[in-house]
Formats: sequence, structure tokens, C-alpha cells
Amino acid sequence: MAMTETRPNTLQEVVTSERLSALEERIAQLEAQMQQVREELPENRVSIIVFSGDLDKVLPAFIIATGAAAMGMQVSLFFTFWGLNALKKRRDLSGKGFLEKLFALMTPVGTEGLGVSKMNFFGIGAKLLRALMKRKQVASLEELAQMAQEMGVKIIACQMSMDVLGITKDELWDGIEVGGVATFLADATKSKITLFI
Repeated sequence: MAMTETRPNTLQEVVTSERLSALEERIAQLEAQMQQVREELPENRVSIIVFSGDLDKVLPAFIIATGAAAMGMQVSLFFTFWGLNALKKRRDLSGKGFLEKLFALMTPVGTEGLGVSKMNFFGIGAKLLRALMKRKQVASLEELAQMAQEMGVKIIACQMSMDVLGITKDELWDGIEVGGVATFLADATKSKITLFI
């Protein structure tokens, strides 16, 4: 009688051991799948392409960037073509060809020279918008840009657009990165949010 009691326990132990092994293997497979899913999920990032050089478009780019940075997100702003005008700190004509000089003379320098996309009226629209923002105690574009840099927002100037428009790194703000499409895509592929402004 003692033998019949021992045998089912042994059989039960074998079955339990096999089940445990199968469960451990299944758990290991699920953990590997979860790790793969985690690697494919976007990070807590925002990537913004700033194509426009209009005050009323560059302004929201910096508002979104500082808001996202305040929420703990990593933010990158990729300035290309007309958006590069917002990053200019000065105009330099030396060493440029005729067309590059024309572009430099016809485009604004820095955030204070930006017009608005609608009803600009030779710069009056931009002045009115700035006056309204000041009256409503809304941070200026210059304040937001400074805040963004202090918050660690990554600001990238498009190398190809700089080459096309004849803009040199010396003409742009200090502390910004110059990069190409690969630089932007490296950030964008990991981002939860990607915007084009």
C-alpha cells in the first residue's frame, strides 16, 4: 500500500515538473517578445520640422517645444529652408556669390525680423501680433527661444538648406547643431510625436 501512494506522487511530480518547464519556456518567450515591443515603441520625444520662416508659425514651434520639454519630453527642432531665418544672429555677405548675397539681402535676420503669414502689410502685422502678445502677457518668441535652449531643446540647422541659401554656421545662433536628414530621422524615428510647421 505504501508503494501505490508513492507512485502517483512521483508521476504527479514528473507532470508538474514538465508543466513548470513548459511554463518557464513560455514565460521566457513572452519576455523576449515584450523586450522587442519595448525596443520598437517610440520614446518620450517630440521632433518638429520648422520649414516656415513666419513669426506666427515659428512661435507655435517654440511653444510646443517648451511645453513638451516642461513635461519631461526630449525635443528636437529641425530648421530647414525659410525656418533658418529665425536662427540667424547676423547677416554676412563676405565670401558669397551673387545669388547667395541676394538671398541674404532679401531674407530677414533673426526672430525680430520675421513677418506673419497673413496680413503682414510690410511688417505691420508682425508688430501688431507682438503688441497683442505683450498686452496679454504672452512670452515673446525671443523669450521662448531662450527658454527652449535653457531647457535642453535640441536645435538643428539643416546643412543642405544652409548650403543652398548660402548661410554659414557663423551667421546662426551659438550652441545649435548643424545636421542633415539623417540627424532629423534619427530623432524622428524614436519620437511619439513628429510635426511639420
